[in-house]
Amino acid sequence: MNTPQHRYRITVTPIEADGLPCQRRCAIEFEHRDRTDWMRLLESIQRRPGLSGDERSALAVALRLLDTLSHREGDELFAALRPHLDAFVRGLHAQH
Repeated sequence: MNTPQHRYRITVTPIEADGLPCQRRCAIEFEHRDRTDWMRLLESIQRRPGLSGDERSALAVALRLLDTLSHREGDELFAALRPHLDAFVRGLHAQH
Protein backbone atom coordinates (compact mmCIF):
# COMPACT_ATOMS: atom_id res chain seq x y z
CA MET A 1 0.00 0.00 0.00
CA ASN A 2 1.23 3.52 -0.78
CA THR A 3 2.37 5.64 2.13
CA PRO A 4 0.07 8.66 2.45
CA GLN A 5 1.86 11.79 1.28
CA HIS A 6 -0.68 14.40 2.32
CA ARG A 7 -1.81 15.26 5.81
CA TYR A 8 -5.03 17.13 6.55
CA ARG A 9 -6.79 18.53 9.60
CA ILE A 10 -10.54 18.32 9.26
CA THR A 11 -12.64 20.60 11.44
CA VAL A 12 -16.42 20.56 11.66
CA THR A 13 -17.91 23.53 13.47
CA PRO A 14 -21.63 23.92 14.07
CA ILE A 15 -23.31 27.13 12.97
CA GLU A 16 -25.66 28.23 15.72
CA ALA A 17 -29.11 29.23 14.46
CA ASP A 18 -29.57 31.93 17.10
CA GLY A 19 -26.18 33.57 16.54
CA LEU A 20 -25.09 32.95 20.12
CA PRO A 21 -21.72 31.38 20.93
CA CYS A 22 -21.61 27.60 21.06
CA GLN A 23 -22.38 26.27 24.54
CA ARG A 24 -21.37 22.60 24.24
CA ARG A 25 -18.81 20.85 22.13
CA CYS A 26 -18.04 23.45 19.51
CA ALA A 27 -15.91 21.54 17.04
CA ILE A 28 -15.03 18.07 15.88
CA GLU A 29 -11.44 17.98 14.74
CA PHE A 30 -9.24 15.17 13.50
CA GLU A 31 -6.28 14.49 11.25
CA HIS A 32 -6.31 12.39 8.13
CA ARG A 33 -3.50 11.17 5.88
CA ASP A 34 -4.16 10.42 2.24
CA ARG A 35 -2.24 9.66 -0.93
CA THR A 36 -4.54 12.01 -2.88
CA ASP A 37 -3.93 15.75 -3.08
CA TRP A 38 -7.31 17.06 -1.94
CA MET A 39 -6.66 20.57 -3.23
CA ARG A 40 -6.20 19.26 -6.78
CA LEU A 41 -9.23 17.01 -6.34
CA LEU A 42 -11.36 19.97 -5.26
CA GLU A 43 -10.11 21.99 -8.24
CA SER A 44 -10.99 19.16 -10.62
CA ILE A 45 -14.54 18.72 -9.37
CA GLN A 46 -15.34 22.44 -9.44
CA ARG A 47 -16.45 21.77 -13.01
CA ARG A 48 -19.01 19.24 -11.75
CA PRO A 49 -22.49 20.52 -12.73
CA GLY A 50 -25.59 20.10 -10.62
CA LEU A 51 -23.93 20.67 -7.24
CA SER A 52 -23.21 23.84 -5.29
CA GLY A 53 -19.64 24.64 -4.29
CA ASP A 54 -20.27 23.44 -0.74
CA GLU A 55 -21.82 20.21 -2.04
CA ARG A 56 -18.86 19.55 -4.34
CA SER A 57 -16.43 20.09 -1.47
CA ALA A 58 -18.45 17.85 0.84
CA LEU A 59 -18.60 15.14 -1.82
CA ALA A 60 -14.84 15.23 -2.40
CA VAL A 61 -13.98 15.09 1.31
CA ALA A 62 -16.56 12.39 2.08
CA LEU A 63 -15.40 10.19 -0.79
CA ARG A 64 -11.73 10.48 0.19
CA LEU A 65 -12.47 9.67 3.84
CA LEU A 66 -14.65 6.67 2.90
CA ASP A 67 -12.21 5.47 0.26
CA THR A 68 -9.28 5.52 2.67
CA LEU A 69 -11.28 3.69 5.35
CA SER A 70 -12.73 1.14 2.94
CA HIS A 71 -9.32 0.08 1.61
CA ARG A 72 -7.56 -0.56 4.92
CA GLU A 73 -5.87 -3.92 4.81
CA GLY A 74 -7.39 -6.59 7.03
CA ASP A 75 -10.42 -4.48 7.95
CA GLU A 76 -13.66 -5.92 6.59
CA LEU A 77 -16.00 -3.38 8.19
CA PHE A 78 -16.49 -1.68 4.81
CA ALA A 79 -16.26 -4.82 2.64
CA ALA A 80 -19.88 -4.60 1.45
CA LEU A 81 -19.51 -0.90 0.62
CA ARG A 82 -16.17 -1.15 -1.19
CA PRO A 83 -17.36 -2.35 -4.66
CA HIS A 84 -20.20 0.18 -4.72
CA LEU A 85 -17.96 3.03 -3.65
CA ASP A 86 -15.36 2.06 -6.27
CA ALA A 87 -18.06 1.96 -8.97
CA PHE A 88 -19.43 5.34 -7.86
CA VAL A 89 -15.97 6.93 -8.02
CA ARG A 90 -15.30 5.43 -11.46
CA GLY A 91 -18.62 6.81 -12.69
CA LEU A 92 -17.85 10.22 -11.23
CA HIS A 93 -14.49 10.31 -13.01
CA ALA A 94 -16.04 9.12 -16.27
CA GLN A 95 -18.43 12.09 -16.30
CA HIS A 96 -15.63 14.69 -16.30
